[in-house]
Amino acid sequence: MARDLSDQTVFIAGASSGMGRATALASARAGARLILLGRHEAGLDETAASARAVGQQARIATVVADASNADALADAVSEIDLSTVDVLINSVGTNIVERAFDQLTAASWESMLQVNLMAAFNLCKLFVPPMRAREEGLIINISSIAARKPDRSGAAYQASKAGVLALNHAIMEEEWASGIRATAILPGMTDTPLLDRRPSPVSTEVRRAALQPEDIAEACLFVMRLPQRAHVSELTIQPSRR
Repeated sequence: MARDLSDQTVFIAGASSGMGRATALASARAGARLILLGRHEAGLDETAASARAVGQQARIATVVADASNADALADAVSEIDLSTVDVLINSVGTNIVERAFDQLTAASWESMLQVNLMAAFNLCKLFVPPMRAREEGLIINISSIAARKPDRSGAAYQASKAGVLALNHAIMEEEWASGIRATAILPGMTDTPLLDRRPSPVSTEVRRAALQPEDIAEACLFVMRLPQRAHVSELTIQPSRR
């Protein structure tokens, strides 16, 4: 039997737009309680309003914080009982226009690792201890197909997303006996705001062929609905045509 999400509390980081927003809306439709985190308050409020409009239950809280800043993140969630969170979904991610290796600087390399990898680390450091204490919990880290397959997304993006994948698998290996499941989702090209940050404009035809954020949201729901006995360690989803 699929797990009923109406009794689940889902914490979604990166909920201001893209995959995080789509996953928030899908989770709301499934009746989950939501805690939405993002850096941009306006986008976060828009996500929350849309989730309340489609959700079966208006149980939605928002937290404005930069997940890549450990202290700011800890302060922002200090009023939340993290032991009540059943699922952590990390959808934080970015890329830069000047992404080719010969364009990277120490500063741009560091900024990519900070957003894409440190945010994942900070979030997992917050939620693993209470999940371990409960002996149950699900972590979903949205990485990228670039973590497995070389492409033109840039060395810093690929390295940081590969780090997210490795972090996720390490947590699963160390914490499975504690009842924690950790899943990495590796999307291929998806029509999110990141496409607007490519070095060259993306054509309408390419966007039409891409995955949609809702596809990734459905993958997250599939994982969330699995019973505790079932674990998906890694799920790759990519466009069916190029």
